[in-house]
Amino acid sequence: MKSIIVTGAGSGLGKELALLFSQQGYHVLLTGRSVDKLSVAKNEIEKIGGKADFVELNIQKEDDILNKVEEMRNNYTIFGLVNNAGVGHFGPFINSTESEITEMLNTNILGTILMTKAVLPVLQEQGEGLLMNIISTAGLRGKVNEAVYAASKFAVRGFTESLQKEYENSSTLKIKAIYMGGMDTPFWSGSTHVSDTSRFRSPNEVAQLIISQMEQDEIIIESKKS
Repeated sequence: MKSIIVTGAGSGLGKELALLFSQQGYHVLLTGRSVDKLSVAKNEIEKIGGKADFVELNIQKEDDILNKVEEMRNNYTIFGLVNNAGVGHFGPFINSTESEITEMLNTNILGTILMTKAVLPVLQEQGEGLLMNIISTAGLRGKVNEAVYAASKFAVRGFTESLQKEYENSSTLKIKAIYMGGMDTPFWSGSTHVSDTSRFRSPNEVAQLIISQMEQDEIIIESKKS
């Protein structure tokens, strides 16, 4: 059975995508830093007849990535990688702290790049595979009180588009760029940036839209309008 690695798979969009991929016959490797959340996601997938395992993984640490990807490679047939993990801190740029800036850049940019660098050679060696980068519409246009977050997403957009150019002659290695607006998830907890998340699409709705458009290399899903 082919396996797909999903980062940030313990909740939100990552979890919903994992559930849907499991229903398409893939074995899902759930990764993240919260073992409790990953365990719950694994149980949910198995309850609906899917196959899943979880791996505790910190995408900000290259040694951890290399060790865990090697471990997964030795035990599973890795077919794909969904770079979903991300963090956001919002508010006026001048109020951004160094720790907030560093966390966004290290998770959103470096984590995506390091995970891709570790997994892409595996896909190349097998001669087929899927790389899906969950980017955000903040990677398409700047937004008020999202300066550093948008900068990180613009960087991932450039990274993804460049890889698409690099592998454009490959018929078996698919690279997808996913731009979605805000979702009704705990992502906004503790932030006053969004006052009413109920007007946003649910993670399940966004995941369904992504899967239904998988033939496209670029998928844009706007938030519902209030």
